[in-house]
Amino acid sequence: MTGMTSSTRPLLNRRLAEFGTTIFAEMSALAVQTGSINLGQGFPDTDGPEEVREAAVRALRDGRGNQYPPGPGVPELRTAISAHQERRYGLAYDPDTEVLVTAGATEAIAATLLALLEPGDEVIALEPYYDSYAACIAMAGGTRVPVTLRPHEDSFRLDLDELRAAVTDRTRLLLVNTPHNPTGTVLTRAELTAIAELAVERDLLVVTDEVYEHLVFDAAEHLPLATFPGMRDRTVTIGSAGKTFSFTGWKVGWVTAAPGLVSAVRSAKQFLTYVSSGPFQYAVAEALALPDTYFTAFREDMLAKRDLLAAGLADAGFKVFQPAGTYFITTDIRPLGTVLSEEGDGFAFCRALPERAGVVAIPNAVFYDHREAGAPFVRFAFCKQTAVLEEAVKRLKALAG
Repeated sequence: MTGMTSSTRPLLNRRLAEFGTTIFAEMSALAVQTGSINLGQGFPDTDGPEEVREAAVRALRDGRGNQYPPGPGVPELRTAISAHQERRYGLAYDPDTEVLVTAGATEAIAATLLALLEPGDEVIALEPYYDSYAACIAMAGGTRVPVTLRPHEDSFRLDLDELRAAVTDRTRLLLVNTPHNPTGTVLTRAELTAIAELAVERDLLVVTDEVYEHLVFDAAEHLPLATFPGMRDRTVTIGSAGKTFSFTGWKVGWVTAAPGLVSAVRSAKQFLTYVSSGPFQYAVAEALALPDTYFTAFREDMLAKRDLLAAGLADAGFKVFQPAGTYFITTDIRPLGTVLSEEGDGFAFCRALPERAGVVAIPNAVFYDHREAGAPFVRFAFCKQTAVLEEAVKRLKALAG
């Protein structure tokens, strides 16, 4: 009898059967194995501001957050998040009832989807999407309905007619990510207006992942969906300190929403990590109050790095989709020719690239349900030191012969 369970049924929950080891783990291991420059995973290779790191050390020494912090997050951080949303976007949230601190944006996404979905509910997500979206929808028993961002000239764009057509009587919520990982698309005012009108018309909830809100370039502008007519009470907005302050290991994220939505998300969140990142919460509270000069300098630094890597990729023969936000560049490998581009197969290309050029990237197809739609696209991260990017560009020149 002892062996019966394992022989009759797989150990892993069927809902998670399609999600094996992430591509990030595979490619990072390949980077170490081959001594390659890892432009695959999106984390900076230097720490953020010294005064923010010191704020964490001070909190540790003063005994603030070393024991369980309050379930919703420390009051100082909730107040700072509220002040940030109001100062930046004119969005007023009550720190006591409309702000929830989470273990990074990844937990915020998980808790929100577990709280708001029931089996059979449909979730429309913009494809390609961050890989945790699919796993969290599956864990909640929901059904994901991808709407594909398609290449249009030098960027990826949302087809609003396709979005409208995807909504059915079973649609529970729209899951929106802007600035968008991996394509770097920043949704325009017109696109967000149409999304808001659709949500109001069909009475849909909207979850919006805005972790790259401070990394928007050129003429693009970050516009929180919650600021649009009819959206304040139906939108869960997700933010993160990791991407803005370059302390990704601290895992401090947050949710801002109307009281009923925050209460629902908190009900799920309390059974995930309960609480986390105690001393770091105090440090992030101070970080959010940094002057505008910090955010401007951060953006300008990333913009210079984007331009450096984009030019290098173009010189190496890639078709480059210039990102309007985030710290990722999506490229099309097909202009490299069928032999080098492995006939447009991003997986094979990324597995061969470390040996070929000493650089690691990520195949965008992992972010698609429609794998063929993402097959020829490959993502590079530019949130690295300038010298590292310069060396990567030098190595990639090997592809151009």
